[in-house]
Amino acid sequence: MYNPPAFREQRTEVLRDAIRSHPLATLITSGSAGLIANVLPFNLRVTAQGDLLCAHLAKANDQLVDLRHGAQALVIFQGPQAYITPSWYPTKKQHGKVVPTWNYVIVQVRGVPKIRDDRDWLFDQLSELTSAHESKRREPWHVNDAPSDFIEGQLKGIIGLEIPIDHIEGKWKVSQNQPMENRIGVVEGLLIDGKKALGAEVKSRANGD
Repeated sequence: MYNPPAFREQRTEVLRDAIRSHPLATLITSGSAGLIANVLPFNLRVTAQGDLLCAHLAKANDQLVDLRHGAQALVIFQGPQAYITPSWYPTKKQHGKVVPTWNYVIVQVRGVPKIRDDRDWLFDQLSELTSAHESKRREPWHVNDAPSDFIEGQLKGIIGLEIPIDHIEGKWKVSQNQPMENRIGVVEGLLIDGKKALGAEVKSRANGD
């Protein structure tokens, strides 16, 4: 992707945190049927051999044909985003040389997918994914809360996907190319619009984080 140095993010932990915070990603492959894209929730596994993206999809999904062939896959994680109005820039009143833009956080991952078609792997992936999103609830739901025969039936209809991360790239386009007074104006405007997560990103980069 087009990624000027001012917007480039390469810190491993920052990229990992973004994936964990925004796990619903677009999986893109190119094969005999052309380009195919599906949205899947992923969980990130950090291992001594490298980071892995893990997911599952329906066995009836047409994308499985390309995934089985071992072609490289592109996975796109979209973080907070919002339209930025020039009205938030104090420099608008000074010289008027301002235009709208869009701020966003995005992480792109590339890797060669591996199909995992064994029951234990699938069960572990489902449990890990569910626990990550249920853990903060007062009464978290666990996979074992459902009848075992029901879960076994569900497992038969899905297949696992594991993508070792060969390349990862982050882009934080959060007003770094604006003077500080405009950045402050963007933060204030985003907070008024209820875009707290993106406002925090703009503020963090303005502070040099």
